[in-house]
Amino acid sequence: DEAVRGTCEDASVCKRFAVSVGYWKDPYIQYFVRQAKERKAPEINRGKLEQEWGHLTCYYARVHGVSYLIKAFLEKTECNCQLVNLGAGMDTLFWRLKDENLLPRKYFEVDFPMIVARKIHNIKSKPPLSKPIMESHSGDSLLIDSHSLDSSRYSIVGADLRFSSDLEEKLKKHGLDVHLPTLLVAECVLVYMTPQQSAELLRWAASTFPVAMVINYEQVNMRDRFGQIMVENLQRRHCNLAGVELCSSLDSQRERLLANGWENARAIDMMKVYSFLPQADVKRIEALEFLDEKELFEQLMQHYCICWASKDSSNL
Repeated sequence: DEAVRGTCEDASVCKRFAVSVGYWKDPYIQYFVRQAKERKAPEINRGKLEQEWGHLTCYYARVHGVSYLIKAFLEKTECNCQLVNLGAGMDTLFWRLKDENLLPRKYFEVDFPMIVARKIHNIKSKPPLSKPIMESHSGDSLLIDSHSLDSSRYSIVGADLRFSSDLEEKLKKHGLDVHLPTLLVAECVLVYMTPQQSAELLRWAASTFPVAMVINYEQVNMRDRFGQIMVENLQRRHCNLAGVELCSSLDSQRERLLANGWENARAIDMMKVYSFLPQADVKRIEALEFLDEKELFEQLMQHYCICWASKDSSNL
C-alpha cells in the first residue's frame, strides 16, 4: 500500500510541473504539491526528456479526455447529480467545477486515510482552498476531523476501496443519495486492486445506483514488450499492478465493465483521445517543448485508455 500511496505524490508533482509549463490551467494544484525541481536542458538528456514530454502530453490528454466526459454527464443531468471521485489523491476538480458553476449537488472524494489527512490539512491551512468550500456550504455546521471532511456540497472520506461495504457505509454517513444520478471516476486506481476486488467495487456501484456512469482511466495493451517494461519499472519501486491482467486490451477493459452489471461500455486508447482534442490547442502544447521524435510518445499513448460505462433505468 505504501508504494501505491506514493503514486499520488508522483502524479501530483507531474501535474504541477505540467501546469507550470502551460499544458493546462489549474490555479489550485500549487496549494497541494511542491513545485518540481527544474529540469536539465534538453541536450543534456534527450532520451529522458522525450520520456517526460510523452508523460506530460499523456497527462494533458487524460485531463481533457476525462474532463470532457465529466462535463457531458453534468450537463446531461443539469448538475442534479452526485460525483464520487475514487482514489482522488490531491485532485482539484471540485474547485475547478465550482469556478465554472458546474458543481454537482454533492461531490465526494475517497482515498486512503493517510492521503485524506494530508489533503484536509492543506485545505484547513490555505484560504484559497477552504473559502470555496465555505461559500458552497449551507445548513448545519461543517464537520471536519483528521480523516474526513463533510460540507453540504463537498465531502472527503478516508476509506479502502477494496472493501465496498465499508465504503458505502462511510459515503452514506456523509450524505450519499443512491437515488441521484451518480458519476464515479477512477483514474489509475482499479489497476492496483486484484481483479476480484475491482469487480466487487464495480458490481457494488452498478447495483447501488439506478442511473450511473463510471469513468476509468488506466493502462491497456499490457501484454506486449512495452507494457512489460512499464510493469517491470513499477515493480522495481515495489509497486505491484495487481489488476494488470484486465489491462490486456480494450476488449478486456470493456468486458470487465459489462460483466459487473454495467449496460453499455466503451474504451478508447489515449492516441485516439489525443486525435479528438481541439487541434488548435494540441498545436499549442506541442509547441511548448518541441521534440521531433514521436515514436515513444505514440507507444505510451497506446498503453493508456479511457473506458466509460453506464446504466440508465430512466433513459437519461
